[in-house]
Amino acid sequence: MLHSVISGNLSSLLALGGILFAFVVTVSGTAKLGPYLPKDAGREFAHDGKLSAGKPRGAGIIFVLAFEVAAFLFVPVKAEITIYLILTAICMVTGFLDDASEKPWGEFRKGFLDLCVAALVAMTYLRYNPNTIDLALFHVQVTIPAPLFAVLIVILVWVSVNVTNCADGVDGLSGTLTIITIMTIYLVDRILGRGEDFSFLILLFAVCILGYLWYNATPSRLLMGDAGSRAMGVFISIAILKTGCPVLYVPIALVLILDGGLGLIKVALLRLFKIRIMKNIRTPLHDHVRKVWGWSNTQTVFRYAIIQIILSVAVVYGIGLQ
Repeated sequence: MLHSVISGNLSSLLALGGILFAFVVTVSGTAKLGPYLPKDAGREFAHDGKLSAGKPRGAGIIFVLAFEVAAFLFVPVKAEITIYLILTAICMVTGFLDDASEKPWGEFRKGFLDLCVAALVAMTYLRYNPNTIDLALFHVQVTIPAPLFAVLIVILVWVSVNVTNCADGVDGLSGTLTIITIMTIYLVDRILGRGEDFSFLILLFAVCILGYLWYNATPSRLLMGDAGSRAMGVFISIAILKTGCPVLYVPIALVLILDGGLGLIKVALLRLFKIRIMKNIRTPLHDHVRKVWGWSNTQTVFRYAIIQIILSVAVVYGIGLQ
């Protein structure tokens, strides 16, 4: 909105204003609205899950709304980006309704909603972008038939939403990993010269998560809940799609994938095929490293972050060699 009336030499000043606006609104909004959020009942099967009982839950609604407002004010919002913002908001709303519900929503209900959002992301992306992807680390372009590409996008979005959601169980963990992932995507965008407008959206989203982490660092005052984790998951998937290099999702979000995804695979194999794997490994993995290996919450966040930063640096360096 403001971008339409301010241009030229003032654009950089507008960008600075947008970043400061996003952070201040998130921090102040969280401080004022946090006490009114639904209270967490504690996670019975999670390591130290009962410690979260009584804390405000669903704070994702605050930082995602702050992001949405900042995006509409400071980014030249076109039709494609508007749809992505709406879909991110939908994930936030459905997640918050689950957070606020006395009886948690069932897995099939949430899975169906995720599938619907994923299908809409696929339709939108293919409407505005080519069905060609870059294998950036190998300097190769591949054209994928549109129907197959749509299916792959649905899988990408569904996986991203769910592994990010499952990784939310330690103060500051999923937010920190998401920031590392999307900032790596930002660097990839800049190296490859991809869309500047969406790159700025990434910065705004990262800043809003930082505003939330101001209160979520150990010991946390509140929790993002599904309202935050599901919105982060869908945003990551859209951001990696917009680079034109969706395969990079694997190394750029590998820690999120392993931490949240192994549990999904473990449960799926058990329920569908009665196959038991990883019998001696607690999932999500952040429960295993704390319960079995004795890592503290702070060690878990820092060590996970260090691993992902190393992977991300390697990816950025590899792309920069083009």
